[in-house]
Amino acid sequence: MNSKFQVDLLRSFIFRNSQKTYTGIPVIAANMDTVGTFQMAKQMAKHLMFTTIHKHYSVDDWKEFAAADKVTLEHVAASSGIGAGDLERLSAILEAVPEIKFICIDVANGYSEHFVQFVRDVRKRYPEHTIMAGNVVTGEMVEELLLSGADIIKVGIGPGSVCTTRKKTGVGYPQLSAVIECADAAHGLGGHIISDGGCTCPGDVSKAFGAGADFVMLGGMLAGHTESGGETIEKNGKKYKLFYGMSSATAMTKHAGGVAEYRASEGKTVTIPFRGDVEDTIQDILGGVRSTCTYVGASKLKELSRRTTFIRVTQQLNEVFTANTTEN
Repeated sequence: MNSKFQVDLLRSFIFRNSQKTYTGIPVIAANMDTVGTFQMAKQMAKHLMFTTIHKHYSVDDWKEFAAADKVTLEHVAASSGIGAGDLERLSAILEAVPEIKFICIDVANGYSEHFVQFVRDVRKRYPEHTIMAGNVVTGEMVEELLLSGADIIKVGIGPGSVCTTRKKTGVGYPQLSAVIECADAAHGLGGHIISDGGCTCPGDVSKAFGAGADFVMLGGMLAGHTESGGETIEKNGKKYKLFYGMSSATAMTKHAGGVAEYRASEGKTVTIPFRGDVEDTIQDILGGVRSTCTYVGASKLKELSRRTTFIRVTQQLNEVFTANTTEN
């Protein structure tokens, strides 16, 4: 290739159980209330990128959004947990906005019979919707969820920037290894996976695609922008935004009245410098992935995993001028 401009980042998928098709750039804004907002979805959709909308919007919020922006609805999913009332809440949204074609069933721990049964129930009720479900990190559970009706499996336990699951529980799985193994399992059954968590820079997004991920979900990389959720704070004349995990004390206090006495918080709350409009970050991510493809000779994103070799290293970056520098 003579130019990054020649790289085609669009992917087209046919999903295993819904048999629906989708074409877009398979980078997804996470369904955190500090990331998966309607405002974020509008900006992501301009680049044919996807957003899983967080589950705390009301039916009226969805109606208002749908009435104002039909095009973006092609690139969003309605999210749901598996608790009491979650299925009814999801059903109310899908009934009010029938243009929504994607459902994201999201739990921190996908290793439960209740979760699998919930996926089956949603598939039975919505046979033509495309279902994302997770999170898991092993091939066996990917296969179980695909056979239970899910189309796209979210992969990742513990790698997120504001996730403390590994510290609090000792449970987790290295993200690159999880993606490699889970992609292999999913593709064997005609399913797809999302690499969810662990990306800190555009190069990590490329590595996730290279490992076999069909989609890459981003939280921290899209936080702190104008379109992101989270409270804006001003300190010493500088603006910051709150960013927190959905299992953090901040999120549970906001949405559930506090942390239940039988559980621990598995997320942290941080303040990050306000980063302005998300457009520049989106362009940085897409530019990085395009450049990756030119380095390895992949004219299409679909080819990237077939052009990728991973090498174990002791150090990836030269950090000699890291302090007091800016990237241009």
